[in-house]
Amino acid sequence: MPKLDDQIALLQDRLSQLKLRQQRADARKRALAAQRERKAEIRRNVLVGALVLAKVESGEMDATALRGWLDAALTKPGDRALFNLPPREQT
Repeated sequence: MPKLDDQIALLQDRLSQLKLRQQRADARKRALAAQRERKAEIRRNVLVGALVLAKVESGEMDATALRGWLDAALTKPGDRALFNLPPREQT
């Protein structure tokens, strides 16, 4: 019969392994939840953008106001180019 200390050591090793498995499972769950939230945020942004563009196209929203918002908010040259905005002056 194995010594009691050996049994305790084996059980402690097993507990450590199980704790590590639990930590990894929790990390995967958090990563999946974060990924789902990012996808939901992107989807919300796309839907809001589509709604605003539809309102501008139908005349319910002023295109000049939208262009002003975009001009004030967009700083990256690539983003500004998407909306045919001139590059910003470097200050």
